[in-house]
Amino acid sequence: MESLSDIQIENIRKDFPILSTKIYGKPIIYYDNGATTQKPMVVIDAISEFYREKNSSVHRGVHYLSDRSTEAYEQARETVRKFINARSTSEIIFTSGATGSINAVAFSLGEKFVGPGDEVLISGMEHHSNIIPWQMLCERKKAHLKVFPFTPDGEIDIEKYIASFSEKTRIVAFTHVSNTLGTINPVKEMVSHAHRHNVPVLVDGAQAIQHGHVDVTDMDCDFYAFSGHKVYGPNGIGVLYGKSKWLEQLPPYQGGGDMVDNVTFEKTTYNVLPYKFEAGTTNYVGAIALKTALDYVSKIGIDKIASYERSLLQYATEKLSSISGLKIYGNSKNKISIISFLVDQIHPYDTGMILDKMGIALRTGTHCNQPVMDFYGIEGTLRASMVFYNTKEEVDRLYEGLLKVKKMLG
Repeated sequence: MESLSDIQIENIRKDFPILSTKIYGKPIIYYDNGATTQKPMVVIDAISEFYREKNSSVHRGVHYLSDRSTEAYEQARETVRKFINARSTSEIIFTSGATGSINAVAFSLGEKFVGPGDEVLISGMEHHSNIIPWQMLCERKKAHLKVFPFTPDGEIDIEKYIASFSEKTRIVAFTHVSNTLGTINPVKEMVSHAHRHNVPVLVDGAQAIQHGHVDVTDMDCDFYAFSGHKVYGPNGIGVLYGKSKWLEQLPPYQGGGDMVDNVTFEKTTYNVLPYKFEAGTTNYVGAIALKTALDYVSKIGIDKIASYERSLLQYATEKLSSISGLKIYGNSKNKISIISFLVDQIHPYDTGMILDKMGIALRTGTHCNQPVMDFYGIEGTLRASMVFYNTKEEVDRLYEGLLKVKKMLG
């Protein structure tokens, strides 16, 4: 598969103004992309241009600015539809982020289909955002949360996953890609098995959407959630994809303007999809800037990005593994460019603070993945999450930085 050349990477880096920043006099190395990605100038410009020239609330006006704003907003919905290969724009709901999307499904589906004694399945590697909403649902409905495990290498135990289903299973939710282990889960196989039990599936795509091709139709998932800020878009915007057959049945999780058809004090009827789930003034500027981000990624080529990031992961894994006392957590055969690790008995916060003085930004701690840390019996890790604007030269700087940390604290 064709990858990105060094010249292309150099030009891509020029698109991201923050990458020219110096930290403590040193060029920044940004390895915290799992938390949020940096924004290309075209996205930053799209936001300021919209506020300067087109700003008006969508759907509510017949005047020129509202028409332009509404048109741009609905074009963004179509761009998202194409990017994840959904069947219809009516299946694309704009939310505040992946967390908002998951909470929406947990509430709405729970209200309609979950009752006392029912079961909700999740994996043991979930981000807190794909744990807590289901816990809240189970507490509210007196249902049971069941957890299927993963192996020490960081891969879902498929046999135990299959054995977790029962006649009481009402929904299963799992991550497409682990934000700590980097594991790419076999989602198509997992969805297929759930459907054999007539159980709907929510897939958390927050860590997948920026690293490779996502096709919800081929995957056949019932719901898919992701955040704009993870895929080079702005904060505060996200997407919930849902199959129409489910969205038509579910009650809205919020009430307000634009999600209604007719309102009286006696009864309210709801708008058609997708507006039924978009109450109030939505983050239309965020949606429009997300379109710009997805167009930017598409122009470069998501497959080229994935190929380059795989080569970067391989290089970084080999380089860091050569450091004595360094242990990597998450060794799945199929993973994205995330490396979570510890060095000797050095606390990750100490390592992270010293690396910061060298201009290297990593994430330290539990990464909103405390049950994963408990599984390995550790307090936390350092996480280097790399994307297509990172380079092998930056990996070399991280390697040298870790050797200095070992010399100081090891």
